Amino acid sequence: MRPLAIGAALAACAALVLTTPATAAPVDDHAMGSQIAKHEGRGDQRVVLDTDPSTRAATVPGIDVSSHQGNVDWGHWWGQGKRFAYVKATEGTGYRNPYFAQQYNGSYQVGMIRGAYHFALPDKSSGAAQADFFVDNGGGWSRDGRTLPGALDMEYNPYGNTCYGLSKAGMVGWVRSFSDRYHARTGRWPVIYTSTSWWDQCAAGDFSSTNPLWVARYASSVGTLPHNWGYHTFWQYSSSPIDQNSFNGAYDRLQALANG
Repeated sequence: MRPLAIGAALAACAALVLTTPATAAPVDDHAMGSQIAKHEGRGDQRVVLDTDPSTRAATVPGIDVSSHQGNVDWGHWWGQGKRFAYVKATEGTGYRNPYFAQQYNGSYQVGMIRGAYHFALPDKSSGAAQADFFVDNGGGWSRDGRTLPGALDMEYNPYGNTCYGLSKAGMVGWVRSFSDRYHARTGRWPVIYTSTSWWDQCAAGDFSSTNPLWVARYASSVGTLPHNWGYHTFWQYSSSPIDQNSFNGAYDRLQALANG
């Protein structure tokens, strides 16, 4: 091949490389608390809870994971004292965590009590439709003593308007639609995960008589709880080095929640 021809071929290849778009990040792939941390800050990520049984109420440590953790070393986290885990299963009606099986089954096999969670996109489809998608893709419940009720992740819109363009009444209706359909499908009320700031701004509805509360606050205390909940069931208090949570009760109470 002549030198000029070789140069032209190389230039063409370079142009092809430069104009080929980069691989896009997966859509609908948001971890629990990612938008809360973005809007409210992560606080002091060095938070260490008091573990002295003589000075604190009984709690159980746990973690939550999503596709961002990939294949999780569950033996490591068991060795760190974590005894429960929540695993992201779905988002909206179009995203399924590709690592769900390894994460959900792996946590169970190492001995943890586990559950699944759904990242809500209330402006995309109805609450009932998203509850069905969640249950159909890993978010169900079984009375095996080791499976927690599914959790509904309600937080800031990753794509725009904080409250997804819904009024407070509209948001409450959406959550109720999800909750009622999940209950009809599984016999359990879903845990509601949220922050006090987002919930009071966007929903402020009363689910305290049916749905356990999982509150996100990255600080050394749980702080003020969302609208009308008198106590929390779970508390996400840090995202370093992984999302860390505390169950508000002794281990036998966590087992009771799993057993329904």
